[in-house]
Amino acid sequence: MTIAPPFGRLLTAMVTPFKKDGAIDWAGVETIAAHLAANGHDGIVVNGTTGEAPTTKSSEKEEIIRVVRNTVGSSIKVLSGAGDNETEYSINQAKRTEKAGADGLLVVTPYYNKPPQAGIEAHFRAVADATELPMMMYDIPGRTGVPIEPDTIVRLSEHPRIVALKDAKGDVASTSWVIKRCGIPVYSGDDILNLPLLSVGAVGFVSVCGHTVGKDLRDLLDSWFAGNTARALEIHQKLLPVYTGTFRTQGAILTKAALTLMGLPGGHTRLPLVDATDAQIAQLREDLRAGGVAVN
Repeated sequence: MTIAPPFGRLLTAMVTPFKKDGAIDWAGVETIAAHLAANGHDGIVVNGTTGEAPTTKSSEKEEIIRVVRNTVGSSIKVLSGAGDNETEYSINQAKRTEKAGADGLLVVTPYYNKPPQAGIEAHFRAVADATELPMMMYDIPGRTGVPIEPDTIVRLSEHPRIVALKDAKGDVASTSWVIKRCGIPVYSGDDILNLPLLSVGAVGFVSVCGHTVGKDLRDLLDSWFAGNTARALEIHQKLLPVYTGTFRTQGAILTKAALTLMGLPGGHTRLPLVDATDAQIAQLREDLRAGGVAVN
């Protein structure tokens, strides 16, 4: 089975750099987007969890799309998170995303209110029907409280604008069956499972560690799809300290710290996230260096 990647193979869920006073660092947004574009990416996902979307206003989300779009040009896909636990809000956010110039939507399972599968399916269909943009569903039950069950994914894959699945379920066996049953393009949403998911038919990554090791992830993907599985495994094992180190606490916190260690404008977080402590930064520096990342 050959499954085409609708948004390319390497995407990263981009941080939103904030200044100390909480304002968005727009020059920082441009710099980080350009950094990702220069390090092997086919696409950038903005306004997701790593972008601290729960803390940004709709107007800020739209401007982030426009700034990143203008920075990277038309050759790199720009997707934007538009998911919420209220369907009407998600629909409105999707429409704003389309108007702002994004190439696609990332829509997470409704969270906190734990809808049944019938409600999850109706939610995704309603958002997909609201615009002409292609949609990537996002399955991350550890955050949302409920999974998208395989039968639901299979049915939703028949919708003409639901074209991909970001998989952060942590259940490679379940994902294997989904790919076999419907062939939906699956993107790994959990960096340490990037290679395992490729082995069962995933088409690419929506990474967090792409901020720091984008070129390595590009090499891993290119090696895998060229049939050089030994090289792909070598890269996977090399990056294990980065995968682990980036998520010792919440991923956006340590990704911003990592970017700062690399001399890039990672910036600050917005509450309820807090910036990394000195001890966390010291451990992160060790983890990054162990994975081959040059840091200060």
